[in-house]
Order: sequence, then C-alpha cells, then structure tokens
Amino acid sequence: MTSENITTEESTAELDRLYADFARNSTAPLWTQTGDLMPAAPAPAALPHVWEWSELLDIARRSGELVPVGRGGERRAIGLANPGLAPTAYATPTLWCAIQWLGPRETAPEHRHAQNAFRFVIEGEGVWTVVDGDPVAMRRGDLLMTPGWCFHGHHNETDEPMAWIDGLDVPLAHDLDLGFFEFGPESVTDTSTPPVSRSERLWAHPGLTPLVAREPSGSTPIAAYRWEHTDRALTEQLLLEQEGYAATVEPGHAAIKYTDPTTGGDVLPTIRCEFHRLRAGAATAPRREVGSSVWQVFQGDGRVTLGAEERALTTGDLFVVPSWVPWSLEADTELDLFRFSDAPLVEKLHYHRPRVPSA
Repeated sequence: MTSENITTEESTAELDRLYADFARNSTAPLWTQTGDLMPAAPAPAALPHVWEWSELLDIARRSGELVPVGRGGERRAIGLANPGLAPTAYATPTLWCAIQWLGPRETAPEHRHAQNAFRFVIEGEGVWTVVDGDPVAMRRGDLLMTPGWCFHGHHNETDEPMAWIDGLDVPLAHDLDLGFFEFGPESVTDTSTPPVSRSERLWAHPGLTPLVAREPSGSTPIAAYRWEHTDRALTEQLLLEQEGYAATVEPGHAAIKYTDPTTGGDVLPTIRCEFHRLRAGAATAPRREVGSSVWQVFQGDGRVTLGAEERALTTGDLFVVPSWVPWSLEADTELDLFRFSDAPLVEKLHYHRPRVPSA
C-alpha cells in the first residue's frame, strides 16, 4: 500500500501503534520534547526565593531544644528547600544550603562524604570544626572549608548555642549518583582549641606559597578564610575607588573571590565562594547568569530584585538566584553579602555566557 492509498483512519491507527511502540520499548521521540530539552534559554524549575534569618534562627533554636545531635541524625541541619524543587531540600539543582545549630557543650560526631562542603559564620564563636584532625576555630565572618572525603566534626566549648550556614554540592552528587558516606569516631579526634589551625599556619600567608610537596587536589588546603582579611580587602577596594583607581567591579561595589593558593582557582571543584560589599546607596546593574547561586546578607540593609519581584533584605537573610533569572541589588546602608554558586561547573563545561542586562 502506498502512502497515497493510506486513509486518515489508517494513518491515525498506525500513528497510535507507533507511539505505543515508543512506550513499550522505553523510547521517546525528540519532536515531543524539544521545548523541554532544548529551550531557547534556561527555564529553571527552581524559583527565586528569600528566607528570613529571624525565622530560620527561631526554628533552629526550637530544633535544638527538641532534637538531639549525634549518631544517626548526625547534624542538626535544616535545609533550605526551594519551592520549585519539591519534594527535595535543594536550594538549587546543584547546591544545598542549611542552617546548622549546635547547642552549648555539644559535639557533632565525625563523618566524611564525597560531597564538598563549607561553613559560613554570621555570628558567634566558641565552636571548633575538626577537619582531618586539624581543629579550626569558627568565628563571625569566617569561611570554613571541608573538601570532599575529609573527616569532620564540631564541638562547642561554650555555654551558648551557635548557628551557621552549611553549603554543599549534595544535589549534584545525588542526581549524578556520585555520593559516598562514612561514619567516623563518636567524638572528635582533637578537642584542643587553638586560635589558628595548622593549615592556616602553613598556607594562609597572602602571596606566599610554601614549597612543600602537595599536588593540587582541586580543593584548597586552607581550612579557614578569616573575616579580618576579607573585610580589609573590601575596605581597600572602596578606598582605592574613592582615590580614583579602578578597584571595584562596579561603582560602589567591591567584591572578592576566595581562592586555592595552590592553583589560584576556586576553593572547591564544584562551588565558588565570594564576598560582596556595596556602599550605602549603591546598586548593581541588572544581570542574568547561567548557573545558580545562594546569597546571605552578612550585615546591613538593602533590597534584591529577583525577576519582577523586589524584596527587602536585612542581616542574615538568604536568597537564591536560579539560572538566567535577572537579579540586582541595592544598598540602603553599607551592605555586605556572602555568595556561593556552581560557577566552577558552569565554566569547566563551557556553558557560561557573559553577563547581560536583563531584558
């Protein structure tokens, strides 16, 4: 039978049989999926979202009163669940973010996992994180590193609780089936409380790299990036701008990237960490970026525009910027923000694009 002789009825029946055979053979034709698989621009399922620090701190405190920390649950960490990615507790498709709470005199036992992690402290002190046996003091404004497969635990040496945020590449590892996990000791391997970790003593001297035998691993050897250095770098950028030198990324907008001293690259292979400071009254240009990011206001007040929505921000608040969603910032007071993103992945895979003004 030639195509000219096929009736409409026969054609419909044959088409129905073809599509049934697609399903029976676990196949799907591209022409039914092109819009989803190859959109004209990124169309993220993740939604722009703002979490208020006061609310997070309240539920973390109540969790501390009701939920023990220790073997089994391991950590009293509350993940930020993006409303567009339910039922997962993912902040973005590649990034996990949580507020972690450690009560007075508590110890979170050691474990390790393939996923890369960091901690950022917005307030408090008196907790040490022990990373592969190296005790690292956690203080306000510090960025603490836990590269993949390092044993780590935390102990609080004070009579006050402490909260901080954790950032990991959990969604990436989970969805690509890359993850491993292993329990360590019930306590921590070193309960000493030095003001400076051994890794900092060796590696954290600006512009000076020790000539010890260490192959680049893709992760930084520095366990802590201290607030006093971050603050000084941002202060000097804005002072230089005042003096007429090109030192800021935009007028009134200072920014730094935390780097691995062995490579000059990112501190973790899958996560970029940055810090931004806006003068009071300064605003960033609207932009879009491929890849996603999570921000936390370290101090100050301002506003973020995410897509068409503007939201007020104050100290501690967190917000997420999904891929290709236009965003901009405006500072009412001097505004300090910590940021982490999946930029290393995007750039290594050559999916990045120049930042462009939003349409």
